[in-house]
Amino acid sequence: MKLPSLPLLTVLTSTTVIVPITARWSTNLNYRSPSTQHPALGIAVHKVVKRSTNSSAWDPAALHFTHGVASGDPYADSVILWTRVGPTDDNDRSNVTVSGYAGLFNHDVERYVAVSKAPVCVEYRVYGDEGMEDVVDGGTVYTSSDVDYTVKVEAKNLQPFTTYYYQFSVCNSNTKSIVGRTKTTPNADDDITKVSLAVYSCSNYPFGFFNAYGNSVRKDSVDYVVHLGDYIYEYANGDYGWGNSIDRIPQPDKEIVSLYDYRKRLATYRTDLDLLTSHQRFPWIPVWDDHEVADNSYRDGTSEMNNTEDSFIKEGRVSFDQRKMHAVRAYFEWMPIRQVEMDDNLRIWRSFSIGKLVDLVMLDTRNYDRSVTDLYWNTDYAHAISNDAGRSLMGARQEHWFYDSLSHSAERGATWRIIGSQVIFSRINGSVGLGNENPLNYDQWDGYQSNRNRTLSHLYDNGIGNNIFLAGDSHASWVSDLVWLGEKEYNKETGEGSIGVEFAGTAVSSPCPYGANITLAGANNFSSFLERDNDELQWQDLYYRGYYELHFSADEVEAKYFGLPTVVSRNGWEIPIANFTVKAGENKLQRPVGGGVVESGSLKGGERKETNLTVDTNNGTWFISHADLSVL
Repeated sequence: MKLPSLPLLTVLTSTTVIVPITARWSTNLNYRSPSTQHPALGIAVHKVVKRSTNSSAWDPAALHFTHGVASGDPYADSVILWTRVGPTDDNDRSNVTVSGYAGLFNHDVERYVAVSKAPVCVEYRVYGDEGMEDVVDGGTVYTSSDVDYTVKVEAKNLQPFTTYYYQFSVCNSNTKSIVGRTKTTPNADDDITKVSLAVYSCSNYPFGFFNAYGNSVRKDSVDYVVHLGDYIYEYANGDYGWGNSIDRIPQPDKEIVSLYDYRKRLATYRTDLDLLTSHQRFPWIPVWDDHEVADNSYRDGTSEMNNTEDSFIKEGRVSFDQRKMHAVRAYFEWMPIRQVEMDDNLRIWRSFSIGKLVDLVMLDTRNYDRSVTDLYWNTDYAHAISNDAGRSLMGARQEHWFYDSLSHSAERGATWRIIGSQVIFSRINGSVGLGNENPLNYDQWDGYQSNRNRTLSHLYDNGIGNNIFLAGDSHASWVSDLVWLGEKEYNKETGEGSIGVEFAGTAVSSPCPYGANITLAGANNFSSFLERDNDELQWQDLYYRGYYELHFSADEVEAKYFGLPTVVSRNGWEIPIANFTVKAGENKLQRPVGGGVVESGSLKGGERKETNLTVDTNNGTWFISHADLSVL
């Protein structure tokens, strides 16, 4: 079947560019990152400004919008817009060398020096109509090699819960970006009847195509995209992936540590057409997980790196703190995200009010101030300290903010509280599948049990209900009642005693934790053990890559899980593998859970059902039963 077409990336060119004196440096938010309060950690903008007086200027024919457009972090009156426009697809190394760009000027080194670091002037326009006649906001802004030629601006003076269209162009030319679409949130006190989110995590470039991102575009089924992290992975292809077999080798093809490395890796991921079109059509609300820096990252290191001398030498004479700074800077340059505190370059935790219906709280349970985690070689130690009262997934400052946010949400009368956490909140006893004497995953909330208990205590003690926790990271799907085991009585048959629900999603393309080539029967067998050994776990699936959607109303939340039959080719196929309902005020999954029937995995008190193959020719979505997977 032919894959439904997605918007093409097109570039128009002209012949001249004039930099107007009205262009503002501060408008490009990436010049303000990572910190305006500590200039030594940021960019010396006054030095960049001096280069703008250079008599030489870029020929628009040498400039291209290389990676589409994106929007994110929507408010009721503003939204962040992003693009990249530069002389090459390659990324800046932060001290540009002649070998990098001299070829653009026929090896005229003098002209290279004069021009290569010259800023690029960019205009942006925001329109209230798809015909792009009603201009509602716009401006002129600079970018340059200092910020990898990225542009990030805040479109302002917008109306709440309204769709807008936007476009960038090189100043005084016809070199234009593609047109993007975005949407503001409602005012915090607006009564809205419904809102929908698509939730993603764990997109690993060499393991497969990011088809899941494109499917929500093809259906146009949500208002916003929430990404829970692992947007990129830091590994070399040969260390984790099979990119050679599907022509998806991440660049640079090594473990990334430098600023250039992280920029280049983000740029490589942005060549995936389904990811590009998701950014183009939906505003994103993203947060990082560990692999945006490195595996099992925490405050002071990762599974393979810390600030010791041996680590410094092994990783090419880059300290962990330097590596982390490089990763954070590149992330803020490339993602359509607000830096909510400009003097705290690690603060990514933030919240969004979507009318009176939803408060979305995005946590950082990885990099901000997380106590030491399971680093594979210290699992016994992580087990021994897992219930230590001094341990925190997020640090005292973020933790207090989190509890205050939950209380404020309840006090203002928001119907639903949605908590975006990278790692699984609920207990997961994986003793059968893991086959070791430490059955819990101490890199998840299970490794920080006092922190989890403090969270549950705050919810139960203050009577805060209608809580929906989200999680990614695990490369599998988990749906659980949210319970305080050992403290509050819980009935797994009825759900009584629960204080909410957790929806954890599988990966966009990262492999199943039990092996990339696991069979469907083998995956379902493991799922049955996991579901059996965890009372609060109501459904579990290991087999499918995919995503889920959340559809909110004042009465209920509907969660719809979609599985992808294959990600080793680009396609628009998906299977609706399970659906769940949470009724307002009940704080548990509606019984029978999943309607009593799912397409895959193991459902407590329910069954799996296989259906016949059907094809929806209107949107190109394939619904394929287990028995019919051979047609692929």
